[in-house]
Amino acid sequence: MNRLLPFVAATLAVIGLQPAAGAETYDVVIRNGTLYDGSGVAGQVGDVAIRGDRLAAVGRVEGRGRREIDARGMAVAPGFINMLSWATESLIADGRSQSDIRQGVTLEVMGEGSSMGPLSPAMKADALKRQGDIRYPIGWTTLGEYLDMLEKKGVSTNVASFVGAETVRVHELGEGDVDPTPEQLDRMKVLVRQAMDEGAMGVGSSLIYAPGTYAETPELIAITTAAAQCGGMYISHMRSEGDRLIEAIDELIEIARRSGAAAEIYHLKMAGRDNWDKYDAAIARIEAARAEGLRITADMYTYPAGATGLDAAMPTWVQAGGLEAWIERLKDPAIRARVAAEMAAPGKGWENFFAGAGPEGMLLAGFRNEALKPLTGKTLAEVANMRGRSPAETAMDLVIEDGSRVGTVYFLMDEANVAKQVALPWMSFGSDASSQAPEGVFLKSGTHPRAYGNFARLLGRYVRDEGRVPLADAIRRLTALPAGNLKIADRGMLKPGYFADVVVFDPARIADHATFADPQVYATGMRDVFVNGVQVLKDGEHSGATPGRVVRGPGYGRCKG
Repeated sequence: MNRLLPFVAATLAVIGLQPAAGAETYDVVIRNGTLYDGSGVAGQVGDVAIRGDRLAAVGRVEGRGRREIDARGMAVAPGFINMLSWATESLIADGRSQSDIRQGVTLEVMGEGSSMGPLSPAMKADALKRQGDIRYPIGWTTLGEYLDMLEKKGVSTNVASFVGAETVRVHELGEGDVDPTPEQLDRMKVLVRQAMDEGAMGVGSSLIYAPGTYAETPELIAITTAAAQCGGMYISHMRSEGDRLIEAIDELIEIARRSGAAAEIYHLKMAGRDNWDKYDAAIARIEAARAEGLRITADMYTYPAGATGLDAAMPTWVQAGGLEAWIERLKDPAIRARVAAEMAAPGKGWENFFAGAGPEGMLLAGFRNEALKPLTGKTLAEVANMRGRSPAETAMDLVIEDGSRVGTVYFLMDEANVAKQVALPWMSFGSDASSQAPEGVFLKSGTHPRAYGNFARLLGRYVRDEGRVPLADAIRRLTALPAGNLKIADRGMLKPGYFADVVVFDPARIADHATFADPQVYATGMRDVFVNGVQVLKDGEHSGATPGRVVRGPGYGRCKG
């Protein structure tokens, strides 16, 4: 009789009746897909049943769904976790998170160095006057209030965040190159604990940029210890990814060892041609720490170029005091001469991307000033030639004229190193970009292709085309690995009782199409995406649904004070 239940249920559904008592009914059943559960084991053909916001059954589902989806020939997996998202503002402008949803991302993790709270009145005022193309009121003060605002507004992906080391520093010390007093450091630790209580994942630092770079190791250990006491981790854009890469890895390991926190390296790379041969030494350092028992991991994006601002091309001393102070200094001829001289040499105590990439390898991608937007997509070398000035002078002029750090793509990495990193078992993935759409406000500036293609590029180029890593393991490192590192409960696997974040894609077709010349092009091959049981992508098109929720860290509700 049990073998007849699916047929009976289907027949009754056709004529508008409910199945007989005893026949399971689900909201959605995804049938006959190849299931990759997130554990890294090989895929098996089976079904996934969703009831409400949870997975009700995984494997062979005997009951029927109010909706049935045929996934024959498709891969079915947990939703992907973007370990480094800059969707902080783009989700305010457009909660659909289109460029990431169309690659299967169901959780955006934010907070690289700076976070959207906690904010002092002075920080709010600075943030308002420094806004770019996306303009918005700041009606929140704490990080938790910001995340709650996104959920209430309506977003398609789930959202989470680290609390920024720079943010708590600026809250108490301002933007200058100063050391905290013991009392100020205590207040910074309180802010970290409050953010952990609100659901932060831990502390995120970004140590090449002012004012975050002014934090010394003991300060970082102190605030990370506060997070670790609440179960949080430390995650860092290290102090160097180039000339002092090994020393920077050693600092991260020391912070992990002395704080008791797990630690992750943001977007691991060997930046600058002179540093490409440091791959083996860098990986050996990390592997040795892991063998010691320290929980050290990394994430990456799948491109040979990074993207940041022109601040990464200039010494950090000139940026002390914040954006406005930096701009004023750049108007002083004596200071300009000193800055230009330092830009021409490897950075001493700072990360010099100008020397690492060279003006020909610096692609200008984002301006605030409408008069400068036509320069988008040109290299710094091209603009310098147009203006008849040196590249260093041109970079300083652009910062002054734009009133911003000027978004810039830097070609810094070796493709061979990128391919080797993809295969590392402790490597997860992050776009280091906003999640956007090729429309509206997003067309006012350029971007990096990783915003549209990072995850599809992994699954298409590096998994299918080059065979750098098995599909099952790539999915593990997009799902269960980051979920475990973040200590997120009930997400990251296809498992009964887990939240129904599910993706259905064609492994033979998934591909990125965005390029550095034409970056705002959607990836293809992702067919269906569910977030908390609600279908957000259907047959490759966004449904308009915004079921995303705040995902809270391990200290949520237990770490005040």
